[in-house]
Amino acid sequence: MSQNEVTKAVLNILEKELKNLNKLIPGDFLKTLERNIAPDLNNVIEKSGFVSKVKYDSLSKIANDLEKRISDLEKD
Repeated sequence: MSQNEVTKAVLNILEKELKNLNKLIPGDFLKTLERNIAPDLNNVIEKSGFVSKVKYDSLSKIANDLEKRISDLEKD
């Protein structure tokens, strides 16, 4: 599950729990909540040992490029 999917899942849970309060809160409350909470939630997820798909893909590409360079140097 990607980091973005986890964030959306948490926000969906919050939305369901807050549905009863929907009449009492402004319509853009959930969007504001998402903008304010998402960065902190992503940091917590990363500190738990998970990384986003984009970050994983770029680190994987760097590792593969380094392995190729080492192989090429060993051949020479």
